[in-house]
Amino acid sequence: MRLPPFNYTGPDTLEQALDLLAGHGPDAKILAGGTDLLVRMKKGLLAPKMLISLKALKDLAYIKKDKDVIRIGARTPLADIIASDLVQKEAAALATACQRVGAATIQHFRGTIGGNILQDNRCFHYNQSAFHRSGRQACHKDGGKICYARDESDRCNSTCQSDGAAALMALDARLVLASKGNERTVALTDFYTTDGIQPFAMEPHELLKEIIIPASGGASAYHRLAYRSAIDYPIVCAGVLLKADAGKTDTIGEARIVVGAMARSPLFLAKESAELKGKTFTDTEAFHKAGNGAMNSASTFAVHNVGATLEYRCAMVSEMVVRALNDAARAIQA
Repeated sequence: MRLPPFNYTGPDTLEQALDLLAGHGPDAKILAGGTDLLVRMKKGLLAPKMLISLKALKDLAYIKKDKDVIRIGARTPLADIIASDLVQKEAAALATACQRVGAATIQHFRGTIGGNILQDNRCFHYNQSAFHRSGRQACHKDGGKICYARDESDRCNSTCQSDGAAALMALDARLVLASKGNERTVALTDFYTTDGIQPFAMEPHELLKEIIIPASGGASAYHRLAYRSAIDYPIVCAGVLLKADAGKTDTIGEARIVVGAMARSPLFLAKESAELKGKTFTDTEAFHKAGNGAMNSASTFAVHNVGATLEYRCAMVSEMVVRALNDAARAIQA
């Protein structure tokens, strides 16, 4: 498989990059590490006329504490996040999620946190070569009117399999999106559409500049299931955040449960999260109830499109949630 023809440019500043995006619009794509973009181009899934490389934009790679938040530049390598004492202390779920992405070479030399968040939704019916896809009717994501993952569906059901997105949503993260002459901040829970074709609420002329994570004062954890730990995307994952009650240190004051790789976006489970408030950190029965509730909620969105049976993935939702809750509870009591 070969790359289609394209023009390439490497701006020296963020302002230059935003000028290029404004000028080329949907004909341009941002190239950071390229681990998702270049593969899609080789498979004929994408053919941008212009690639705008962020290689020279070193000022978009940083991790720093700013008052009550952690700020991470979108071009920060995954390896830097894994090694960061600040992230390990304040946002352990993110450090764990980044550690599960790809192999060490990808984490060090190619993978960036921005690229991981913005990787396109996946579906094994769609993420195939052009030759493979030419043998049948095009699906919704490929410009057709059929979904092979869910019979008679009127929309694309491709799945968000980003490790970083699930962990960051559990941490209640926000994204800073920059465009020429403007910046806006959006909560990660509001960043996703319900459309697998265009999964992000982001304009073609916008660039992901920064991730903002509240310094929670709680504990977070992340668990995922994949066929191969160092190569494959997750077939189900869960990120959680637990905070102690201000007046009762052995009691949960706030919880966030997010299930990933089961739907068009990570799923923040508000009901299951709220039901943990007031429970103790040793209440395993409450954790299992939350896990079962998460399984029931996530199963509504699950489809056959990530290489594992639907029944198995749904059953493993509960297991991933319970494991993450137990890890976060132990960490906050340590």
